[in-house]
Amino acid sequence: MGIRVKRQNLVQYIFLTLCSIVMIYPVFWLVGSSLKSNEDIPKANLIPSEFHWDNFSNGWTAIPGFSFAHFFYNSFFIAVLSVIGTLISSAFVAFGFARLNFPLKKMWFAILMLTLMLPAQVTLVPQYILFKYFDWVGTTLPLIVPHFLAVSPFFVFLIIQFIRGIPRDLDESAKIDGCSTPGIAFKIVLPLCSPAFITTAIFSFIWTWDDFLGQMIYLTDTAKYTVPLALRLFLDNSSAVTWGPMYAMSLLSVIPCFIIFILAQKYFVEGITTTGIKG
Repeated sequence: MGIRVKRQNLVQYIFLTLCSIVMIYPVFWLVGSSLKSNEDIPKANLIPSEFHWDNFSNGWTAIPGFSFAHFFYNSFFIAVLSVIGTLISSAFVAFGFARLNFPLKKMWFAILMLTLMLPAQVTLVPQYILFKYFDWVGTTLPLIVPHFLAVSPFFVFLIIQFIRGIPRDLDESAKIDGCSTPGIAFKIVLPLCSPAFITTAIFSFIWTWDDFLGQMIYLTDTAKYTVPLALRLFLDNSSAVTWGPMYAMSLLSVIPCFIIFILAQKYFVEGITTTGIKG
């Protein structure tokens, strides 16, 4: 019986190892391509025939008048403010739905869930018209301000699910001690939601960092470009594409998300499992 279990475990480990190799292959390919020359890119080999470390320095200053440090700063500026706005607005809305009673609560929650299923392409044109009316096109405001208005129903729902798992006995005990509703929110409920907040922050940061369509629509000045838009500048139809430096900068653009996920992985998994939301 023990031998059979060991064989089953061995088969599972081999299968998971193969799946991991398939999943991580694109990362290996990106690392290898970032060190290749243009002539070596079409070849199928992962290890370059000759290592071109200068791809990183050439890519860092490839955009005339700017270095990639400028674009990284722009991306971090938008992503960090978006995360802050998402956490603040989503926390308030989620606490209201999870703990407060107000008229038409179920109807508003149903509308929230409907917006969760609404494709982003449907609201793209109305949003652009609205921001054009505000004279925000060409600025970073359309990419930041909406996050302070809880426009991400997924994060609101995630935090709601977490708050519902917190016993209401804590609220009742706080009321007996004379604690008001804001006090219950800021002193008891929300401090216990740190795993859900960290999960929200990770998702919000990665989605904002990788957002190409929204940034391409609203950012028109090269000085305000983010990393995804700067990478697009490598694909110039009027000249040859320098693939090696482009892949080198692409590799660097992945590192912030990778580091954040690794550092917060424990809280990320805890936040997902305790809210009951499955990917």
